[in-house]
Amino acid sequence: MLGTVLTTAATVAGALAVPGAGLFGHRALRRSGNAALMRIDSPDGIDEQGFVRIGGIEQWVSVRGEDRSNPVVVEVHGGPGATNSPYGIRTRSWERHFTIVRWDMRGAGKTFGRGGPEGQGETTFERLYEDALEVTRHACERLGVARVVLLANSFGTTFGLRLARAHPELYSAYVGTDQNVHDAGRDTGGHRALLERLRAAGRTKDAAVVAAMGPDRRRWTARQRAAYDKLCTASDPLTLDTLKKVVLGSMWLSPLHSLRDLRDFFRGQSFSERITPGTAGFDDWADGTVFEVPFFLFQGDSDVITPTERARAFFEDVEAPVKGFALIEDASHWAALRHPEVFLDLLLTHVLPAITPPAQAPAQAPAQAPVTALAPPPAPASARPAATA
Repeated sequence: MLGTVLTTAATVAGALAVPGAGLFGHRALRRSGNAALMRIDSPDGIDEQGFVRIGGIEQWVSVRGEDRSNPVVVEVHGGPGATNSPYGIRTRSWERHFTIVRWDMRGAGKTFGRGGPEGQGETTFERLYEDALEVTRHACERLGVARVVLLANSFGTTFGLRLARAHPELYSAYVGTDQNVHDAGRDTGGHRALLERLRAAGRTKDAAVVAAMGPDRRRWTARQRAAYDKLCTASDPLTLDTLKKVVLGSMWLSPLHSLRDLRDFFRGQSFSERITPGTAGFDDWADGTVFEVPFFLFQGDSDVITPTERARAFFEDVEAPVKGFALIEDASHWAALRHPEVFLDLLLTHVLPAITPPAQAPAQAPAQAPVTALAPPPAPASARPAATA
C-alpha cells in the first residue's frame, strides 16, 4: 500500500532530467508518439474511455483490447487514490492478449477531477468495495462475458482478496501483485526494516519519527500512514528508482493526462487518505484462506512497501483449485509496471491456462528473465494462531 508520496506536478517534472523550457516541448513530442502507440485499429478491437454511472456518481472507466474474444481483466488499483490509468503505454502489450478494464475509483484520478471533493459522495472502504462489484458487472455486461480475471495491485489487493473470496461467480481467477496482507498488527517486520534502513543511512530524525509511531499500524493516523509510506519509498534505492522512472515517468508522458489531470491525481491521493483507517483492523488470515477460484500472487522480490515474505506466507496458507506464486526479480513495489513483459509472461503461462478449457489452452512458453516462478499444487492450509486483535 502506498499513501501520498508526492503532492505536486512540479515534483514530477523535477524528477525527470529534462531541463528548462524544453521540458514541455519534450513532453508534447513524447505524448504524441505514445498516443500513436496506444491506437487500436484491429477490426475486433475495443477502445472505450469515458465516464460511467457507478455507485451514484460519474466514474472513469477504460475498456481496451485488440480482440474482444480475449479474456477480460478488471483491474483494481492501489493507493488509495493512485490510479493505473497513466500506465497504458507500459502495459500496451497486455492488450494483445487480454481486454483490460481500468477504473479510476471515487476519490481518484479522473473520477476525482470530474466531481471534485464535493462530488465523490460517500468515500469509505465499504462504498468502494460496492463500486468494484458494480464495475465488474458493468464489464461483464458490456463485453458479454460471465466472469473476468480480477487483477489487483497494492492497496487494491485489500479489495481484491475480499472480492475474490466472496464472489467466485464473477471472477475466473485472482491475480495479486504488490500484494498487501493485513494481519491485525502481528507482523512488525516492515517497521523494523525501515528503522534499520533509516539508521544505517544516518537519518536519525526520520528514524525517531518512525519509532514514535510504533509498529502497530492500527494505531496510526492517516497522516502517519502517508508519512511512513513516503519514508519507506525514499529509504530504498530500488523503490525510489521505480517511483522516478516508472511511476512519475509514465504520468508525465501519458497521452491521456493533461497537466490538470496530473494535478487531480495528486489531489485525489491526498483526498483518499481517509479510506485507510477503515482497514486498519483487517485480518486476512482470520477472514479466510480458502478461495474457489484460481489464485496467483506475482510479487517483486524486494518489495519493502508490501513485504514479499508476508505475501508468500499468506500464499502458502491459501487453498484454491489452482494456485501459483512468482517472484519478479529486480523489482520492489510496482513490480508489474517495472517489468510489464515479465508480468505478461506470467499471465500467459500461469493464469491463462487456468481459465482456458484444456482443448483451447495455448502452448506455454517459459517466462522471460528476470523472474523466478513457482506454481506448487494446492495444499491444505497450515495452522496459524488465532487473531489477537
